[in-house]
Amino acid sequence: MEKFFPAPVANFADLLMDAVCMVDAAGRFVFASAACERIFGYTAEEMRGRTMIDMVAPEDRERTLAAARTIMDGQPNLHFENRYVRKDGSLVHLLWSARWSEQHQLRVAVARDISAAKRAEATQAALYAISEAAHATDDLPQLFQHIHQIIGGLLPAACFVVALHDSCSDQLRFAYHADQQGPLPQSLLARVMGEEVRRMGRPLLLDSSTLAGLPEALRSAAGLAPVSWLGVPLTTSQGPIGVLMLQGQGEHAYTDADRDLLLFVSTQVATAIQRKRMHAQLRFMAQHDELTRLPNRRLFHDRLETAFARAQRQQGRLSLLFIDLDKFKLINDEYGHASGDLLLKEVAWRIQACVRESDTVARIGGDEFVVILENVGLPDHALAVKDKIHEALALPVPLADRGNLQIAASIGVAHYPDHGADMQQLLRHADNAMYASKTQPAPM
Repeated sequence: MEKFFPAPVANFADLLMDAVCMVDAAGRFVFASAACERIFGYTAEEMRGRTMIDMVAPEDRERTLAAARTIMDGQPNLHFENRYVRKDGSLVHLLWSARWSEQHQLRVAVARDISAAKRAEATQAALYAISEAAHATDDLPQLFQHIHQIIGGLLPAACFVVALHDSCSDQLRFAYHADQQGPLPQSLLARVMGEEVRRMGRPLLLDSSTLAGLPEALRSAAGLAPVSWLGVPLTTSQGPIGVLMLQGQGEHAYTDADRDLLLFVSTQVATAIQRKRMHAQLRFMAQHDELTRLPNRRLFHDRLETAFARAQRQQGRLSLLFIDLDKFKLINDEYGHASGDLLLKEVAWRIQACVRESDTVARIGGDEFVVILENVGLPDHALAVKDKIHEALALPVPLADRGNLQIAASIGVAHYPDHGADMQQLLRHADNAMYASKTQPAPM
């Protein structure tokens, strides 16, 4: 070192909190001050002779080499940022001030560790991005994908898991379980760990160093050589709603700082999930009948318009079934509205059981239901569904302490394109056919 600077200068450099480094024209460290060990994890002796670019994070190497060439051309750089890989494999964010010494043929640089500031900046950006995602996404699965990407930018994660509490079963339901390539099968370890985080109500860091102090079920699920896992509860102002978990990537082991960071971000994640759930509930209430939970008139017309356009575009067929319960008012008058509501829910369930999952069953009025059948091969297929519904509704409906109630329905059927070239003609034909069926004897 004294070849370049006297010993007192070198000793003075060792007193600085920032790292002082010198790199020769070949890119090798020839001097590193004492602060380098705190910042890079290597002692000054270990750094001497090492190639500088080998310590730079792979993603930052190209622009680091470009900056080094500019400095060696005589242009100092006072604010260059990049990331180095520490001795323990973690990343450190650095702010460099560097210049070239033509006399000594060395790059002389001072590095300041700005990792804490970068993490705070990234955390704030993540919180904002999560809040934006809650507004920009259409549903929970899409929200989870966005959150996965956002948190993946903060912490390494080979697997990202969101498990939400199901109040009916009092268990966790895995709403999202995926890596960067897509959904993954649910793992036993994730389930056991999620339940443990929910039970404790606090973060849990699982790796080989913490395994011995964990419950037997978790140790058994983890096996002898577990990868690092990190789990935190998802909590809103109304209480806990689930668990967020990350699986470590490669040999990365999560730290206490990672745990604190994920716990801090999890509050915003929980708020975003709760907001999206509330919006979904409001949207469902606006589009569905409160009693039967079937699509209401508005959603029925939206789906019919979509189905009709699809049938026209694909030159396909669709059928409409208009269903009206016979003498429903008398049932309400004789048995009461509570019994009438029970009957309507039972009718809705029975009609749904007669059609495919891809078909639409809607309640468009008091005792009026409608069915949209898409991709029907022949009109007879729709008529077979009509007969099936008649048979299902003909079965007695048991009413508590009122005995069994026998009901019947009038059903009108219309087919596209046979009974109309547009939706209004099709609706009118189905409605007329339904009223005409009221004058006919009920099917046996």
